[in-house]
Amino acid sequence: MADALNDQIRNFILENYLFTNDVSALGLEDSLLGRGIVDSTGMLEIIFFIEEQLGVKVKDEEMIPDNLDSVSKIAGFVANKRKAA
Repeated sequence: MADALNDQIRNFILENYLFTNDVSALGLEDSLLGRGIVDSTGMLEIIFFIEEQLGVKVKDEEMIPDNLDSVSKIAGFVANKRKAA
């Protein structure tokens, strides 16, 4: 399940921000902000993806890099929210 979630998130970012399907272009721990892959607008689009495609509501106070700055952080955040639901 975790691998499938990582793949779904990584594929979304690869297709929408790096314009490739080469998974080697984005590591699971790569900083999306630090590498300049997304800016604040891009982060809002990722939040929309999390809510619409992954079915997890992101509260304002949860919109922090600790939750959203890499594929693995997003996957962990989503998994924890699903577990708590």
